[in-house]
Formats: sequence, C-alpha cells, structure tokens
Amino acid sequence: MTESFPRLHARTRRFTLGVPRNFTISPDGGRVTFLRTRSGTDPVTCLWELDVASGAERLVVDPLALGAADEDLPPEERARRERSRESAGGVVAYATDREVRQAVFALSGDLYLAGLASGEVRRLPAAGPVIDPRLDPTGARVAYVTGGALHVLDIATEADTLLGEPESDLVTYGLAEFIAAEEMERMRGYWWSPSGDRLLVARVDESPVPLWHIADPANPGRQPVPQRYPAAGTANAEVTLHVIGLDGARTAVPFEQEYLVTAAWDAHGLAIVTLSRDQRTMRLLSADPDTGETTLLREDTDPAWVDIVTGVPTRLSDGTLVWVADADGGHRLVVGDEPVTPPSLQVRAVLDVDGDTVLFQASGEPTEIHLWTYSAGIVSAVTTEPGVHSGRRAGGVTLVARQSLDTEGMTVTVGSASINSLAERPGLEPRVSLVRAGSRDLSTAILLPSWHVPGSGPLPVLMDPYGGPHAQRVLSARRMFLESQWWAEQGFAVIVADGRGTPGRGPAFEREMLHDFTISLQDQVDALQGAAALHPDDLDLSRVAIRGWSFGGYLAALAVLRRPDVFHAAVAGAPVTDWRLYDTCYTERYLGHPDEGHYERSSLLGDAEKGDTAKGDTEKGDAAKLERPLLLIHGLADDNVVAAHTLRLSSALLAAGRAHTVLPLSGVTHMTPQEVVAENLLLLQLDFLKKSLDLS
Repeated sequence: MTESFPRLHARTRRFTLGVPRNFTISPDGGRVTFLRTRSGTDPVTCLWELDVASGAERLVVDPLALGAADEDLPPEERARRERSRESAGGVVAYATDREVRQAVFALSGDLYLAGLASGEVRRLPAAGPVIDPRLDPTGARVAYVTGGALHVLDIATEADTLLGEPESDLVTYGLAEFIAAEEMERMRGYWWSPSGDRLLVARVDESPVPLWHIADPANPGRQPVPQRYPAAGTANAEVTLHVIGLDGARTAVPFEQEYLVTAAWDAHGLAIVTLSRDQRTMRLLSADPDTGETTLLREDTDPAWVDIVTGVPTRLSDGTLVWVADADGGHRLVVGDEPVTPPSLQVRAVLDVDGDTVLFQASGEPTEIHLWTYSAGIVSAVTTEPGVHSGRRAGGVTLVARQSLDTEGMTVTVGSASINSLAERPGLEPRVSLVRAGSRDLSTAILLPSWHVPGSGPLPVLMDPYGGPHAQRVLSARRMFLESQWWAEQGFAVIVADGRGTPGRGPAFEREMLHDFTISLQDQVDALQGAAALHPDDLDLSRVAIRGWSFGGYLAALAVLRRPDVFHAAVAGAPVTDWRLYDTCYTERYLGHPDEGHYERSSLLGDAEKGDTAKGDTEKGDAAKLERPLLLIHGLADDNVVAAHTLRLSSALLAAGRAHTVLPLSGVTHMTPQEVVAENLLLLQLDFLKKSLDLS
C-alpha cells in the first residue's frame, strides 16, 4: 500500500531529506563540498564532494561508518539545531580551511577531521562534547566550544589550548546567544583571523536575562529545564568582544550598541556590525585587532527599523566595501558609497564575492528570487527562468540551486555538472495559481483539488498563511505548496496570501507592519475577498477556515476572535498570544518597547476577556468574544513560543465561558520533528475542521 501523504510528509521532514545543501566551492572552482542524506527518508546527513570537471560525486563522510547511528548531543547543540530549524541528524554542519582541503565537523559531540582529497576521516581529541568546530584558514588548527569554553587544538601535535574559560555557569565564549541565533541569523560566536594566529571571540553573559523554566507536565519526575529568555522589554544577554591570541593574550573590542549583528575578518581587516536596542540605527565599524580601537565606517538609520541582511559586510579584491542599504524606496546593493542596483530590484542577500564579482539574490517580482552579479560597474542576471534560486560562486564558477512550479524538488548545477537531489516524490502535484488579489494586490496562491472542475460548485475555503513580517509563503516553488495541495485534495479551496510586512516588495510595504500586527488579519480578509472575486463559483465564503503555526497560529486565533463574520473555524499552532512573552529583538522591532503602548492592540488576551473591546478597533464589533470553533496546539517543550502563550489564552477563554479545544504535545518543541506527532497533527487538524464546518 502506498504511504499516505501525511506519513511521507512527516518521514521526509517536509521533503527536505535527500536535498543537497551547504555548498562550498574550492578556490579553483574544481570541487564542491556539500551535505545530503542518502535518500529522501534517511535522516542521517553525510558529507559529499563533487568533481566539477567529471560530474562525479564522492561520499566523504558517512556517520554510520563512524559508529554514530544514535546521536548523543550536548544540550548546547540541541539548542543550536532548534534555533537553526535543523531537523536532520548526522553531519549537519561543517567548516573547511581556506583551500577547502580539509573539513571539520562534530558528530555526537565528538570532533572529526576529514581530508577532502584523501577521504581519510579521523577523530580528534577534545576536552568535552564539541560545539561549532571551525578550522583556521591555514588548516593547521581547529577551534571549538565545549562547556561554554573556547578551545584551540593543534592538528599536528593534538595539543589543546583553552583560550576562553567561562567565569561562571552563565558565561560562554564563542557561542551565539539566543537572540543572535533566533532573530539575527548569527549562529556563530567566534571568527578566525586570516593568518590563523588569533580569533575574535564573543563573550556572552546571560546573568541579566530573566530565568524561565520549561517543564513537562506529562513527566512530573523530570526536572524543569531552566532557560534564560529575554522577553520583550526585559534585559538581553551582555555580549562583549575580545581578540584572543593563541598565547592567550586578550584585547577588548568595545562597542556601544545593544546587539552584535555579525563580524567579518579578511585580508582587508576586521569589521563588526552593531545595532541599537530600538533597531533604528546600525553601525559598521572597523576594528584594530592590536588595540581594539574601532572606527565608524558607516551608519544606517530608519524611523521604523534597519534590516539585517545576510552576507554583508564583505569586500572586493581591492578592499572596496560591499553592503546592502535602503535608498529611493528599494533594498539596494551598495559598492563603495554608491547604490549600484535599481530601486525596483529588491536585494535579499549577498551570497559570495569572487574577486571583483559579487553574487547576490534579488527580486523584481516578489514571488521569484533570482541570482544576479555585479562586476566592473555592470549588474547582470544569472538566472532568468521563473523560480526561486540560490547559489555560490568561487574560482569563476557559479553554482545555481533552483526550485520552481514546473519542476519537482530542487535542481543544482555547477557549470556542466549537476548535483543530484535524492528527495522523495510527494505523490501529488500542486495545482496552484499565483495571482495578485484584493485592493492591495497581495501576492496570493490559490489551490484547488485536482478533481475539481472550475465552476462546478463552491468549495469550503481554507486560509493557510504564515502572514508575519520578514517571512514569505507565496513563492514560485512547488515545495511551498505541497502541504497546501494535500489540504486541497481533502476538499478545500486553499488560499495562501502574503500581506504587508512580507519581503520582496520593498521597504515601505514591509514597514506598514510597524506597531500593529493586526493588519495581517486585514490583509488575509482582503486576499480572501480578492480570490473569491477571481473564482466566484468555486469558493464558498459561508464556510471559511484558517490554520497556521507560530505567527500563523497567532493570525488564525486572531481571525476567529476578531472576524467571526468571515472566519468560521481556526487551528492555531504554537500561537503567540501575548507579545510581552515573546523575545526582545523580534517583538521590539515591530511593536517597540512595551512601555510605548503598542502591545494591547496586537494581544489576543484582551479578546478572550468577557465584554472587553480594544479601544479604536472597529473590526471587533460590539462584543469581543469567541463565537467560532478554535483548536489550540502547543508543544510543551517549546522554548521559542513557550506553552504559556496557549495556556494563558485558554485560561482567559475558560474564565469567560467560551468553549475551545487545547491539544498539548508532551516533549514537542517549536519544530515538531517527531514523525508520528507530525503525521497525526495533520490528520487531527483535518478532522477538527471538517467537524467544525459540518463537512461530510
């Protein structure tokens, strides 16, 4: 019997297993190192290498051959994977030397070195369970973190040197703090110098951060897990920077602003990027590694917030700065002091600088992401076929990874060679139309069942959004709509809409989210009405459900609380219900500090209280109350959106006498990677919505 989609969807980790990723091109362009599992259902990630000239792939590291069938991860590594949304196992990260001749990685807390040419893999001695090992550029040494301490191991002699020893249990050296990893995409806490003789190291002191406890009520014999969680308006971890030599000599690199965004250390010097607590001012500083003295290179400001862009700062071969900044209504690539891309091309990330050629991602049409290069004053398109593209570039060779609506999975090409994707076939083909819907021309996907004949009769509607800022669901890639199409096959017309705040349409569109998350609900209603106008005979607006996870869960609960005239049932997974309980960096970016008074309007708790109506909110009607079926789902081990969000909303609803359903998930985090749980969650949601909408 063919495996059901929910089971396959869960087993394949949403069809991500078997997909090649984490590419590194050798400086001569002749080899590509990458990660991939052996099949679309194998969760153990291996390290591979491609010979570009011949197109031959070679397995470099198989964790099973090293006896690591069952991973035993240190708590810091489990937290790192949760922050990076890593659902696979095995070699999930690696680092190479400058020439890409060697790679280091951690496996079950052990430290390994792989010779990429010889294929030899050996275990190196370490002082404890290893986190984030990185080779110095010369390949002579490897740094790693264990127990919050930064060590450097000489590969030839295996001599281990402790460079950063924590002064207390709340101090770490060389690790990214929660906020950096969760909200700023900085997963590292140290950087090697180009010559490999010293490191820039982040010291993190979490003692100012409030202490929370993540308990498992299903197992009362287990101790609650303590966690320092920087909720909105409270203290962040204190992060300081130090240049530490191999002899232990230490030089402080002071900076004034609250957040360390990133750092870069190349042949042209050491640079750091910092951000103010209100995120309206970002500074790029050069730093003298000998004295720690910093010099301001540029300062970007914005009355709402300054965006963090992946891949910058970086430099051309002559030291010219490459940056991304907002100018004239667009996210633009800046080389030196001049924007070099038009405002209509929204730059999303800088991927590589190869000599004097900059490879970057950008969007003209928001549903597509293309590769572009800048070189010698000329901006050129690398990809033109519709789809979502990423890539790397080195040695004059460009790797292109493409997803699209007309192809299944991902295709990866490097010159005339290709890297195979081993992902499972999902067994269904998204029947999706990408349109601009509603009065705001919102990017919207409409999916109908494969068996439905347009105009043959109205279908119940399922809104399937994320809807939050800086995240996008409506992209020209099949993988974005596999789960939505499964819902369509169950008899729904499914609508996925990207509202204001989502990327690809420029700074002004994104900043309309400022101080009010509820505009995301207005946009879902607008998209629904726009889709119905395009398909008047196919959408039954008297039976509209909405489901979502995380911000999407917040949006789903908000929908039935404030617009029961439009939405008739909701499934809210891991919803943020009180924004004072969510983290500093994300929440304050959009709503400001809690003392500024912008949180009440966006909170769900007031909606649950009997007879409470938010002032000035005309869309809530005369009485704020829950009239529609609502299923709340939450993992009790979630350390990102903690279960208190759902429990507080449920308590308020109960106190007001409003019926609702709560599904607690014991031992489940924000990602819900467990196969059985992930499968049954889909089936339980389907059953709930069918009963709620009275569907046979």
